Amino acid sequence: MKHLVMGLAFAGALLCAAPGHAQDADGALEPVRVGVLKYGTVNWELDAMVREGLDAANGVDVQIVPFAGEAASNVALQSGAVDMIVSDWLWVSRQRATRADYTFVPYSTSVGSLMVPDDSEIETLGDLEGKTIGVAGGPLDKNWLVIQALAQKDHGIDLASRNEIAYGAPPLLAEKARSGELDGVLNFWHYAARLEADGFRTLISGTDAAIAMGTDRPVASIGWVFRDSFAEAHPDAVEGFLAADLATKDLLATSDDIWVSLRPMMQAETDAAYATLIARYREGIPARSIADEVKDTEKLYALLHEIGGETLVGPSDRLVDGTYYSGLGDGR
Repeated sequence: MKHLVMGLAFAGALLCAAPGHAQDADGALEPVRVGVLKYGTVNWELDAMVREGLDAANGVDVQIVPFAGEAASNVALQSGAVDMIVSDWLWVSRQRATRADYTFVPYSTSVGSLMVPDDSEIETLGDLEGKTIGVAGGPLDKNWLVIQALAQKDHGIDLASRNEIAYGAPPLLAEKARSGELDGVLNFWHYAARLEADGFRTLISGTDAAIAMGTDRPVASIGWVFRDSFAEAHPDAVEGFLAADLATKDLLATSDDIWVSLRPMMQAETDAAYATLIARYREGIPARSIADEVKDTEKLYALLHEIGGETLVGPSDRLVDGTYYSGLGDGR
């Protein structure tokens, strides 16, 4: 099972803290302020972590700081208002290219998927020509760019120029797909999961497109992001938090009961949506070594640099050293 593989891959690298390991000299738990989107899926894991006392068991006091949007959480990290956020490795690499000291630890491989109605005649990317496609994340969304590159490679079509593209907010695009206004929609993983529960199917995911374009396995698209300087000043806090993260993922991967308390914040309208969200979350748990993650991320970075250039990836033509947290070791 994935959670067992993940445990083997990460356990040695994380050097999981024993209870109380990150406590300071007077025995107090070390605080870790984590900035999250107010209604984001990261809240599920953090709620389970705190509810089950897995932060305290690893010597840290996780303090959840909600924000209305990704830009606000980024600013909070940059200003020091929080110690950690969830963001993507491309943002981290861009920041490091400008000498900022942010670093990244994989959180999830779950990415967006291009969904079509189950009874749609669309079976391949080539069948999308002339169709109306909704795209969440905007024209520079990584999944959209990689899917476009694959469509060009396999079918010789430019999806952006040969189709009507509707960019918009994820929930709006999901509703437009349900109403039949869109022939297909590329949406974030949890919206895609809800569409799947409502009778849609996956035409292709961002992960499948990346593998078709040269990566070996799913790449963790998002991760815990913090400063190297924070890790240097509070090594036990970072170690304790990452150990708590691993323990929480193992719990969510193996226990169905833990999800019952999370259902209200999951906003799963039906039992089918609830079950699908759990299944897709579990599929997204990182399941391999950091060294292998880095190799595939470098391949994906090179592809994105070729497709989007500096506008997308920033001034560096390769993944910047230190993008992945060096404290994980793992033979890198």
